[in-house]
Amino acid sequence: MRGEIVTSAEKTGRLPIATGRLARLAYAHAKAAGIALEPLLKKANLTRSQIENTEAPIGVRDQIKFLNLVAEALNDDLLGYRLAQVPDFREVGLLYYVLASSDVLIDAMQRAARYSSIVNEGIVHKCIERDSIGMSFRYVGVSRHLDRHQIEFWIAALVRICRQLTGLRLIPNRVRLVHRRAQTSAFGEFFGTDVEFGAAADEVLFPINVKQTPIVSADPYLNKILTEYCEDAIAHRRRQGSFRSSVENAVAPLLPHGKARVDEVARHLGVSPRTFARRLSAERLTFSTLVDKLRCDLANRYLADGDLPISQIAWLLGYREVGSFSHAFKRWTGKRPREARRPVDLKQPA
Repeated sequence: MRGEIVTSAEKTGRLPIATGRLARLAYAHAKAAGIALEPLLKKANLTRSQIENTEAPIGVRDQIKFLNLVAEALNDDLLGYRLAQVPDFREVGLLYYVLASSDVLIDAMQRAARYSSIVNEGIVHKCIERDSIGMSFRYVGVSRHLDRHQIEFWIAALVRICRQLTGLRLIPNRVRLVHRRAQTSAFGEFFGTDVEFGAAADEVLFPINVKQTPIVSADPYLNKILTEYCEDAIAHRRRQGSFRSSVENAVAPLLPHGKARVDEVARHLGVSPRTFARRLSAERLTFSTLVDKLRCDLANRYLADGDLPISQIAWLLGYREVGSFSHAFKRWTGKRPREARRPVDLKQPA
């Protein structure tokens, strides 16, 4: 393994870095199912050449949108989770090998947290090391509220990788996800525990006693070489994002509590209300229009679940009365909330 990696680096001057891997997995999955892909690619601002050229960059926003479109076309609300069961993680390249060559599990997690931006610039990983060990995920530069499949992929992939690296079927003692969905047996069987949906954070935690579990493919010499490449890679990667996405990520959890106000959101983001308004204005936005659009997006997402009562959806969006929510939803879409519901089949074949 070491010889192959060094040879590749010597030829190209750098290690190949896989970005947009999840979009490409979704593309292959949909293609095998006979889905017409050109319309989906166009809606997601992607091209076939981007997908087929593994070195072509794919933006995280475009990836999230493409996953949503593929999931809808396949009528598969567990798409991200299912895709996490598919790949040979060696195909990820540099990031996987730096984890696989680490000494013990906590070392691998710390390296995953530090170098994750190499393969996805929109999610910041943070290694948790308290009474449990694990990983939390925070969206930067993109809105968390529209995503479900990408984060479910990352959560399931992390658990799969930890099991693969240690040779043990590690069972998390806690799995939390910000978005809401009904419990499904597939998650319980895979994780070995129920997933907490509608949580304050996206995270996976394992018992503290697995912290020093050896990595079966540990190689300290290879790990030293690869961490040097990773340090070089993150030094040359810039994180980009709009202020809008930061505001949306701050507003979404405040809506149910009636605290989605300018002063509260500005305080959360660490800016003054005046600076807050100025930065939104620079992106040709106002706070009221942003919140209105966010509520509309969330409403469609919640209604697609089919299991959330409309009264609860109204509360989640910050409406005290169902009538107020129904009136707003008709203004946004021209439909009543009940008319917008569509059945979601969670019993797709694995």
